Amino acid sequence: MIDPGVFEESERTLPDATGRLYVQVGAMNLERSGQLPDVKLAYQTWGQPDPGRAILVCHAISGDSNATAWWPRLVGPGKAIDTDHWWVICSNVLGGCQGSTGPQDGTFPFITIGDMVEAQSRLMDHLGIPEWQLVCGGSMGGMQAIEWARRFPERTNLVWATASALRHSAMQIGFNEVARQAIMRDPRWQGGNYTDRGPTDGLSVARMLGHLTYLSEPAFEAKFGRRLQEGETEVPEARATFAKREVFQVENYLAHQGHKFTERFDARTFIVVSNAIDTYDCAELPRSKARFLFTSFTSDLLYPSWQSQAAHELALASGHDSTWVDIVSPLGHDAFLLDEVRQAAAVQAFLGE
Repeated sequence: MIDPGVFEESERTLPDATGRLYVQVGAMNLERSGQLPDVKLAYQTWGQPDPGRAILVCHAISGDSNATAWWPRLVGPGKAIDTDHWWVICSNVLGGCQGSTGPQDGTFPFITIGDMVEAQSRLMDHLGIPEWQLVCGGSMGGMQAIEWARRFPERTNLVWATASALRHSAMQIGFNEVARQAIMRDPRWQGGNYTDRGPTDGLSVARMLGHLTYLSEPAFEAKFGRRLQEGETEVPEARATFAKREVFQVENYLAHQGHKFTERFDARTFIVVSNAIDTYDCAELPRSKARFLFTSFTSDLLYPSWQSQAAHELALASGHDSTWVDIVSPLGHDAFLLDEVRQAAAVQAFLGE
């Protein structure tokens, strides 16, 4: 039996900027090429400031600096990442659209996961933190956590990457490219040089595709099956002019989620950040004090368990203490946001060590 609450995460609308802070971290020479003359990061913190007890939480592609909003099951007072015990920091990534320097500020170069981590290291210096007790995140956030151990091994004690990977497979790149094409083929894309809300139709379709990969077939079947939508629908009316028919609940759900996404996200950021994910490739990890925890979910279509296993084996081969926990779950990729029991137990044991 799948709890319908699995769809609750998707009900978030506009991010809550309450408590959001900003810092200018200076000019950055980028990993591939180019420079950003003055980078700003938006970030939030929870808990009593203590540089010796700091944890960095890294967000996924559509996340932001408010970790307690998108990860409420794991970050907060008394949770696995206990804000009563740790000083927890989360920043909107470089290239993001929730306060950090990104393509909405003008012409923007190609950036990498490494560039995101470099910007975070500047924030770390600003806050006077010598080393992270834990760097963690899911999906793209897991890639950032892994990159911390590769780029700044002396400043990283524990690394937890959940529902993530060392690199994208051809299928993962393909999913992202279809989403990018949906955006760029929208007439309002205009080469990314729009001044209004831009290609909202394309961005909506990109998000609809994303939702199909975030959950599992059993989750969709339990929630929707072949049930029809009753009452009003958010499926575009244009379809009715060609061949009108009833609307399935799953169609309405996807249309609803696609529309809501356009209210809080920028299409240019999607292009920039998805390119950064696709080009990430961690082939080696330097020897260091870092210990690793990898968690995965058996029904995850987007980041299948074998990718976490591969990351675990690379960590072991590089001389690190590493644990891999494969969690049986029907909730698909979004399980990393929704599982508050088994992930929490693994993380609490990891921190306790």
